[in-house]
Amino acid sequence: MSTAMNFGTKSFQPRPPDKGSFPLDHFGECKTFKEKFMKCLRDSNFENAACRSESKAYLECRMERQLMARQPLGKLGFRDLVDGQPEAKGGS
Repeated sequence: MSTAMNFGTKSFQPRPPDKGSFPLDHFGECKTFKEKFMKCLRDSNFENAACRSESKAYLECRMERQLMARQPLGKLGFRDLVDGQPEAKGGS
């Protein structure tokens, strides 16, 4: 006895995520920035708040080389590193 199950002819159509997906750095254009950031994370026991300037430099490198969409650094959480004002805390 055959128990084949047909669920219709719908096929899955993948779509990219709205945000957070960007090309890999195949040519290592931002490798030194990434390595500085990773070293900082290891040296600070993976406390990412201690490595914000390295993170900012890495993201700037990726944006300059079109490895991610260009966005204002303030929207990426670096407003205080851009204009010297502390980042607003809270939920707005």
